[in-house]
Amino acid sequence: MALTLHSAWRASAPYRVRIGLALKGVEYDYAPVDLIAGQQREPAYRAINPQGLTPALDLGDGTILAQSLAILEWLEETRPQPPILPRSAMDRAMVRRMAGIVACDIHPLNNTRVGRHLQLEMGHSQDEYIAWMKHWMIEGFDALEPLVAAHGGRFAFGDTATIADCCLVPQVYGAHRWSLDMTPWPAIARVSAHADTQPAFQAAHPDRQPDAAKA
Repeated sequence: MALTLHSAWRASAPYRVRIGLALKGVEYDYAPVDLIAGQQREPAYRAINPQGLTPALDLGDGTILAQSLAILEWLEETRPQPPILPRSAMDRAMVRRMAGIVACDIHPLNNTRVGRHLQLEMGHSQDEYIAWMKHWMIEGFDALEPLVAAHGGRFAFGDTATIADCCLVPQVYGAHRWSLDMTPWPAIARVSAHADTQPAFQAAHPDRQPDAAKA
């Protein structure tokens, strides 16, 4: 059965899943969701994911998976080769810790719906919103940097890509998008730059998605 990924080209969470699918060599159909236009809040998409968020992965049998980390864990359990989690329980816990700093502590405070609420409902300016996003990125990167420095190799944990990289690379993309200087976090910058040279990460990049904004 063909998989269909409901994705938004520049959003971090579906970007993570695209990386995971590419690392596993899994083919899928791409269904774009226009977050700026509010397509995720329309009844047609709410029927797919009632939470109104991306990504949603349609397994082709009526089953819909949502939440990026849950999808990545499902991929690992159903398609264990090549692995995106290390073998030992302790190492897996560390990788999940790294992923959680991004997916649970940085990203929820940086996403589109939070920005919309801050600006439209609370009256904050665009500059204030950008400062808000950078604050939480800085806090998260400060927590993540020593972990990557201690455990990283070519990737965030060792020399093979893991779920930690699936989360980290989209977050660094977001940092660059908002002109956050990555100099204070050299280990993060190094592994992200290496990942950007790898085919799976290149295939998942926002600019290569069918719904990417044209320059």
